[in-house]
Amino acid sequence: MTKRTGERLRRELMDYAGIFIGANLAALALVWFLIPNRIAAGGVSGLAIIFYHLWRWPVGLVIFFLNTPLFLAYLRLFGPRHWVKSFFGALLLPAAVAYWEGLAQPLTTDPLLASLYGGFLGGLGMGIAFRYRGNTGGTDLAARIFSHLAPVSTGYGLMLIDGLVILLAGLIFKTPEIMLYAIIALAVTGKTIDLVMEGFNYSKGALIISDHAEAIARRVLKELGRGVTGLSGRGLYSGRGKEVLFCVVGRGETTRLKELVRAEDPRAFVVIANVHEVLGEGFSAMTDEVND
Repeated sequence: MTKRTGERLRRELMDYAGIFIGANLAALALVWFLIPNRIAAGGVSGLAIIFYHLWRWPVGLVIFFLNTPLFLAYLRLFGPRHWVKSFFGALLLPAAVAYWEGLAQPLTTDPLLASLYGGFLGGLGMGIAFRYRGNTGGTDLAARIFSHLAPVSTGYGLMLIDGLVILLAGLIFKTPEIMLYAIIALAVTGKTIDLVMEGFNYSKGALIISDHAEAIARRVLKELGRGVTGLSGRGLYSGRGKEVLFCVVGRGETTRLKELVRAEDPRAFVVIANVHEVLGEGFSAMTDEVND
């Protein structure tokens, strides 16, 4: 076995382990918080919660039967790319729900706490599954199918499907509060997924426009040890050409960067923004993940 083959195998095993952990966390979010409090926060799991409280149909079984046609339609429309991992996650989530329903007890009967913690735990689980190149089926597959068949984006399709499920839950349970709690859970889930996908340890990207770009660049290289890229720019008001500096620094280095820029040119124009997934020398190592 070559080194590259070994790395690929290790990566595949890590992916399946990540999807396994993510699906179980998403299942616990349902069992601990969302199901007992009737919070149908969109998607296939939301429909399963509605059916459970109407007819006592097992949530895991309903998720499985709803996921199956969605997965087959997705496979027919988009082909077999990563279908094994998608099928693994879509099959594992209902199995995990069925498993934990027999062991875990609800942690709270407060719907606000349930929507906050259920949304966070569910988003954490789904985010981990997405980060390891899988998914848990359901709304993600439905939104992509919907966007393929109708002239809307995947994000809009996701919002529309989740909104319809939340509205249905409100009508069936005959209380607007259920809808409001579900919206809270959905918002927390989305934000948590973003945090998991983008990372908690973000850096700062800086664009610096100055007549003293060369001096600033030397100090950044020497005092901060960070690379700097010079870009050609032109002020459209003055018509003058200027060199624009771009660099990425750690959050703790932002103040030092501003100090040395101010020392060289108090009139410099500086834009600093959060950046995620910085790959390369001095930051996170490049991995096979970026090739997917």
